[in-house]
Amino acid sequence: MDRRNFLTMSGLGLAGLMVPFGRVIAAEQLVSTLDVAIKKAIADTALQAARDAGASYCDVRVGRYLQQFVVTREDKVQNVVNTESTGVGVRVIANGAWGFAATEDLSTEGVAKAARQAAAIAKANSRLQTTPVQLAPVKGVGEVSWRSPIARNSMEVPIKDKVDLLLGVNAAAMKAGADFVNSTLFLVNEQKYFASTDGSYIDQDVHRIWAPFTVTAVDKASGKFRTRDGLSAPMGMGYEYLDGKAEHKYVSPNGVVNYGKSYDMVEDAVAAAKQAREKLTAPSVKPGKYDLVLDPTNLYLTIHENVGHPLELDRVLGYEANYAGTSFATLDKRENKFQYGSGIVNLFADKVQEGSLGAVGFDDEGVKTKRWDLVKDGVLVNYQAIRDQAHIIGETESHGCCYADSWASVQFQRMANVSLAPGKAKLSVADMIKDVEKGIYIIGDGSFSIDQQRYNAQFGGQLFYEIENGKITRMLEDVAYQIRTPEFWNACSAICDESDYRLGGSFFDGKGQPGQISAVSHGAATTRFDGVNIINTARNLG
Repeated sequence: MDRRNFLTMSGLGLAGLMVPFGRVIAAEQLVSTLDVAIKKAIADTALQAARDAGASYCDVRVGRYLQQFVVTREDKVQNVVNTESTGVGVRVIANGAWGFAATEDLSTEGVAKAARQAAAIAKANSRLQTTPVQLAPVKGVGEVSWRSPIARNSMEVPIKDKVDLLLGVNAAAMKAGADFVNSTLFLVNEQKYFASTDGSYIDQDVHRIWAPFTVTAVDKASGKFRTRDGLSAPMGMGYEYLDGKAEHKYVSPNGVVNYGKSYDMVEDAVAAAKQAREKLTAPSVKPGKYDLVLDPTNLYLTIHENVGHPLELDRVLGYEANYAGTSFATLDKRENKFQYGSGIVNLFADKVQEGSLGAVGFDDEGVKTKRWDLVKDGVLVNYQAIRDQAHIIGETESHGCCYADSWASVQFQRMANVSLAPGKAKLSVADMIKDVEKGIYIIGDGSFSIDQQRYNAQFGGQLFYEIENGKITRMLEDVAYQIRTPEFWNACSAICDESDYRLGGSFFDGKGQPGQISAVSHGAATTRFDGVNIINTARNLG
């Protein structure tokens, strides 16, 4: 389990951690909304008050953030939490400096007071700021709206149906050989309204879902145990993600079932129980160099940590160092056409992939979202930048990747979806494996560690299978791969075609101080990397 998901899976007193100023509500309240006319009136009040207070720019975010968590273990419901948080965040530029203030008070005076406070903070900051804020221009879009293209609102599904699903998952896993199992549903709805002095009034309704579980199998004679986490991906979808349609399943050459645009949680739990028990007797890996065949359920996390974070411009510039440091991918590397990966490696950022966690119509600065290249034909070509950063890299517009996790948090640069483009030539997983003489096929994400420059890293997984002479031979255990970021991506020798392309992602990605979370997807097809160092995680050097 990685550090990002530790709090998620260990007890769920986390409603308060994730929702500043949130309150517990009845499930029925999760389906209500705030009228758009009311949100516009609130925004206009703040915009006028900011102008009157001397602001040269102002943006207002009226937010209602709804979350539901359903947590079970074996045959028991451990918790059901419904939370709601509503308020207004006002950000201004005055005397060339930023100021921000937020309030739960939605009255005319409460909102105006927050705007005046933001302006006062900006003016105070300007006394210490040597260079005025430089914003890339954004053309106002007037009154527009955007909605996640969901088929079924998760918040409208009765709690009983959700509990029945999870307890059914647990029962199926126990029947298949699990000794312990916990399962969870995380459901999020962000109702966000953005307005600015640029002339935009943007109403957005964003939905996300995640259905993780962990199965444990125990050898009662020895006390040894092994786990297998679910292979679901967190998605920017509604409850339809749990339909588990046959056409959204990806069967590996050795019979392991992975999932794409929908997920069969019961089927995966049964497989997890059997595989966790198989892991109890699987041989431990022999350390050395192997060719790796990485399923998207594993590779997404490596993309996240070794591409997504090091290409955030604030980390590159040294402005941001929380949550594992800055970046080795400094501006001079782009200027010198740094070879980030092999010639077949094309990594792109976007906020538009349907079903992805990062998909929105406009970011939290009112910038229309898009797709752009980060690494093209193996060469570093760009970063992720927002309005007040674009000029630093010689660009005239924001990439549209600004985000705040609450109305009470100031928006800043956050990772977009970052993905590896699929191969252009037709290539299946089976055909990829046929060419591997000595390798390991890795499915699912595991624990990881990374240095403070995002250069050296180590990654585990859920399932490991030995490849010999083009065939998968047996399960292995205690596997982790060690990498240096550019060496790893330059070792990329083959990428399956778009028919294997799938999304993985992080539901709780941390950044900033005070810390904020965001949700972000990473797409890939199964990919081969040659000559990667494998260590045995069970070895004791003492």
